[in-house]
Amino acid sequence: MSFLSNRVQSLAESATIAMAEKSRALKEEGKDIISLSLGEPDFNVPDFVKEAAKKGVDDNFSKYMPVPGYLDLREAIANKFERDNGLNYTANQIVVSTGAKQSLINVILALVNPGDEVIVPAPYWVTYYDQVRMAGGIPIVISTSIENDFKMTGSQLKEAITDKTKLMIFSNPCNPTGSSYTKEELKSIADVVAETPNFYVISDEIYEHINFVRKHESFAQFANVYDRTITVNGVSKAFAMTGYRVGYIGAPLAIAKACSKLQGQYTSGTCSIGQRAALAAVSADPLEIKFMIDAFAERRTLVFDLLKEIPGLKINKPEGAFYFFFDISSFFGKSYNGKTINTATELSLFLLDEGLIALVTGEAFGDNKCMRLSYAASESVLIEALKRIKETLAKLN
Repeated sequence: MSFLSNRVQSLAESATIAMAEKSRALKEEGKDIISLSLGEPDFNVPDFVKEAAKKGVDDNFSKYMPVPGYLDLREAIANKFERDNGLNYTANQIVVSTGAKQSLINVILALVNPGDEVIVPAPYWVTYYDQVRMAGGIPIVISTSIENDFKMTGSQLKEAITDKTKLMIFSNPCNPTGSSYTKEELKSIADVVAETPNFYVISDEIYEHINFVRKHESFAQFANVYDRTITVNGVSKAFAMTGYRVGYIGAPLAIAKACSKLQGQYTSGTCSIGQRAALAAVSADPLEIKFMIDAFAERRTLVFDLLKEIPGLKINKPEGAFYFFFDISSFFGKSYNGKTINTATELSLFLLDEGLIALVTGEAFGDNKCMRLSYAASESVLIEALKRIKETLAKLN
């Protein structure tokens, strides 16, 4: 279709969304598919958030809203940053967007010129890579491994920097690996960033509350990189509000203004009712969602124990989010019914076709040896899913 732009023709479809759509299509054909492909909490939105959304309707929040978000919401987000992260942002440094995904592309388009290099530690969330390419940037991938819990080091970052480096994007806790950086690990990275002029960092902290082993550490806490850091967050994961589509940034004032300027040209302000619901969420004590975090912690233990029972997998225990990202390379070269598995993508399709279980290939996240499993599902579903994975992989020889 040559009439389409080069931009859209070169753009990859999100692998997580593609697998979810394939799973839904098979379900519609009557197949008993278990999908652990999407990063979507299986909990319902807390009642106090629902009530805030209903009140927004009753109070007639139905008109155009300020492009960067309602002032009271931006003030509440600034308070949240101080309360939870020790970060000092004013309301003018906050921009509310239609999901954290829009927050990310706002920042990328505000900073990246064609030819600029953007460092993306791998494994990375699928969208980072293609959003950088949409802006004309050049993604520079830094590979990590399961042996060091998929964490990039300051020395690796230093080696990757060139005179074209403009930006780095990473998530903490990480999607897809669940890895969570310590304060010391972040400081080693921050010190390298601080040494490099005109180098900015997007710190995607959407999973901050889903953190099992230590207090969450924000990248912008370090004074030497505060003015170079854009903190991205939202309400989708911690409050199970994926459909409300509310994300936000805390950023240096000039970058916040640039993001608002961009947003004013393609979406304007985020849904008014979603904003009223988000106001209740970010204002709430994080203890309100502890029951979700406790459930994810129990599921993490369950899935870890079941994965350990599957021969051929190399696994680690993630520290946050709700994913396992395990090495399946020992299955490369093995066959079943005349079909040989050579890639993670082929193995994910084999599991879908033979085991009726949907996972996401690691190739989508920049690691061709691994697969991602989301444990944002009930324990009974997880137990059945892991049983299917074990039985299906055992067919390969």
